[in-house]
Amino acid sequence: MELTETIAELNRRLREHFGIDTASFSPMWRVVWSDDQIEKRLTNYTKEGFELLTPMMVELPKYSWIKQKYVLEQLVVVPDMHAKELTTKISYEPIWVFQDDQGDYLPPKWEMTEFVINAIYAVRGKPNLAKYKEKLTDLNTREGIEARVNEVEAQLFGNETSTGDALAHGDAIVVPHNYEKVKH
Repeated sequence: MELTETIAELNRRLREHFGIDTASFSPMWRVVWSDDQIEKRLTNYTKEGFELLTPMMVELPKYSWIKQKYVLEQLVVVPDMHAKELTTKISYEPIWVFQDDQGDYLPPKWEMTEFVINAIYAVRGKPNLAKYKEKLTDLNTREGIEARVNEVEAQLFGNETSTGDALAHGDAIVVPHNYEKVKH
């Protein structure tokens, strides 16, 4: 099956839609090819399977059990109990393998990726964590920038009127609805 969008485009959308880690500036989610992923790990065995007298840091395939498939990964903090085993404090961990119920390859699609992430957030009781999301409109044109500014203004100040401002700042007089004018 063919890809409907490039992996670079899919990862760009994941970054824009679900945000980044503010400490490392790495995207919270990404899609990668399983066979390309390696990690440095402390191991007691050589590649050939011989046991070492002392553990050694080596580069190993990250997904030795997943072959020729795309994987959706989430950036997570490495637990203290695994801190000695890995060389980093944060790591991308597998969340979803793009395959069907028979284990056959499926191409990654935005709709599927977004559904999986939103389902995970829902189970965790968390909303989508990206605070500000830019629409995929062309913000490089004057009209695009103007439209976006107007949209943000409407969201922030949509109910503002001169009467409302006067009431908020104590410059207006409010007449109660049950007021009756007394004749002298």
